[in-house]
Amino acid sequence: MSPFERLKDYSQESITFTNRAVVALVIVILMMGILVARVYFLQVVEHDRYAAISENNRVQLQPVAPRRGLIYDRNGILLADNRPNFSLTLLKEEVSDLDATIARIGEIVELDEAEVERFKRRLNQRRRPFTSVPLKFGLTEQEIARISVDYHELPGVQVEADLVRYYPFGGSLVHALGYVGRINERELARLDPENYAATHYIGKLGVENYYEPILHGRVGFQKVETNARGRVLRVLESQDPVPGVDIQLSLDLRLQQFAEELIAGERASVVAIEPKTGEILALVSTPGYDPNLFVTGISSKDYAELRESPDLPLYNRAIRGRYPPGSTLKPFTALSAIDSGSVPLTHRVWDPGFYQLSKGGRRYRDWKRGGHGWVDLNHALAESCDVWFYDAGYRTGIDNMSDYLGRFGFGQVTSLDLPEADDALLPSRDWKRGRYNQAWYPGDSLNLSIGQGYMLATPLQLATATAVLANRGQWVRPRMIQGVVGDGEAPNLTDLEPPEPLPADVTLNNPAHWEPVIQGMVNVMHSNYGTARRSAKGAQYTMAGKTGTAQVVGIAQDAEYDSEALAERHRDHALFVAFAPVEDPQIAVAVVVENGEGGSSTAAPVAREVLDAWLVGDYENGLKEKP
Repeated sequence: MSPFERLKDYSQESITFTNRAVVALVIVILMMGILVARVYFLQVVEHDRYAAISENNRVQLQPVAPRRGLIYDRNGILLADNRPNFSLTLLKEEVSDLDATIARIGEIVELDEAEVERFKRRLNQRRRPFTSVPLKFGLTEQEIARISVDYHELPGVQVEADLVRYYPFGGSLVHALGYVGRINERELARLDPENYAATHYIGKLGVENYYEPILHGRVGFQKVETNARGRVLRVLESQDPVPGVDIQLSLDLRLQQFAEELIAGERASVVAIEPKTGEILALVSTPGYDPNLFVTGISSKDYAELRESPDLPLYNRAIRGRYPPGSTLKPFTALSAIDSGSVPLTHRVWDPGFYQLSKGGRRYRDWKRGGHGWVDLNHALAESCDVWFYDAGYRTGIDNMSDYLGRFGFGQVTSLDLPEADDALLPSRDWKRGRYNQAWYPGDSLNLSIGQGYMLATPLQLATATAVLANRGQWVRPRMIQGVVGDGEAPNLTDLEPPEPLPADVTLNNPAHWEPVIQGMVNVMHSNYGTARRSAKGAQYTMAGKTGTAQVVGIAQDAEYDSEALAERHRDHALFVAFAPVEDPQIAVAVVVENGEGGSSTAAPVAREVLDAWLVGDYENGLKEKP
């Protein structure tokens, strides 16, 4: 027996073990008691609270995007459609090697660096678990087929479909309709977060922008059951979204495309309005661009080409182009002169080819170098005699002219649903003082009388003023919408107020003054001395029109305009306004051709073609036959 065995105290060891066992048992019992108490607390005392939390984790309410309302022309032709768009998306939680997966996808479909960079930015943004992130939009059928073949090798990769805007007529209507695009952060901050919870697109320009509240519709919801990771297991119940209202515009697609054909290759615009209703029949600005490029996001390369083009295809000339109206303003300045009593209706002037405010002073030239001789109101309008208007403008003064021009909508935005329309510039005595800190000089009035100087107008304003003149002063607001398609509820436009109130009807001091001014415009077209008589040849109706030529660069006082010596973009603009038939006006037209030089030779023939198309159904382009 070893000495160590003799030193062991078995009795003491037994007591120690027993004590330790008791302590351990007490600890276990206490812990079990705490655990039972906690379970009791959670399952009995806090049952209702945690049951609600569990239910919220298990059942989620997901928004469902509404179908965007369709847009039709006045004849029921679909102008803006919704069509499925197939996108390639990745579910991060199911992708083991993201870079390798993207590289493999790049072998199947074409991916550019910009798409990959945008995908990674979206991936790093805050999102819910098991939410797919788009990598490539607008997959073709061939790309979808190739991806489907390799699905088994691409866990987490899927093709998803949603409805996106599609414009079947591309650039023909972009400046009239506008377009939709993906919602940006600035727009997201001002939108209703509930109604746009599942919407990725919003109207950016034009009609799409103005009627966004009714085109968008109301969001729907579906209650879904999910697992702990957020994956949807089943749909428990749903509330269908309310689709957007389908609207019908006053645009006539055939007339729109015909007008576009007439000015193809030019930097130009055509606006046609129905005078009795204010309905816009055509609104064309060339060159245009394909709005479908912007719907899911235009590439940097394509956008740079549009932005850097010297022809400015992104610029809506019809509603934002600011042009000196030239002689197209003369019917309105003539009306201001005779109706204000500044000159009598029988006022005549001698035109030697120039006008002087004082003997030996500056000569304000007439377009006809040798002058027109004795000229009255009728010949002044028909032959576009500048000297008669210089004299009448000097006698009328800026206050009267600015007042009368304002009554016809110049210097204002009077349209209902063209939110980007420009108010251009109607000068006045106060405006010049505020802008240049200068007085208004008599020479300024002379320039204004022939539509030059500070005065600027848009093609839409010229067409609108011509429509009011055709109505003998009765105002109707120019608008694009004609009504609602089907049995849908009428659009609620109470929150979509126009930027400015509609001017009051133009009431003349002597209503008889309408007719001599309109007759002068008739003689522009139908007399043997009218400046646009060639454009009215063979017409089956009576039209009233006015040609205009607006200087782009100044010409020295004694110099003669030389087209060949000027760069193409420094040549005069060509303008023309008209309405017909004179007895019962059904259409008013304004045409502006940048650097087209002659209103009678360039713009008037375009307007005649538009009038023939609308009034007699002649859609044969007669301009093609001319050399």
